[in-house]
Amino acid sequence: MAFTLYSLLQASLLMVNAVAVLHEERFLRHVGWGSDQGIGGFGEEPGIKAQLMNLIRSVRTVMRVPLIALNSITIILLLLFG
Repeated sequence: MAFTLYSLLQASLLMVNAVAVLHEERFLRHVGWGSDQGIGGFGEEPGIKAQLMNLIRSVRTVMRVPLIALNSITIILLLLFG
């Protein structure tokens, strides 16, 4: 298997799918990354943990519909071209 641009795009799609599937109450809260944890005060810079939680929440919110389309296109391409 060669390292191509398509395999790189497919790997990034799998990573975005993995982030979108994470459930906050079932998985992230047990790890210590729940929504009520890591809340800073007013005017403080958010830490790495808070920034990653914001990234995970925004990926789940924004990428829901585009992921359905991208996954469908990827499945069709794999069925057509192997």
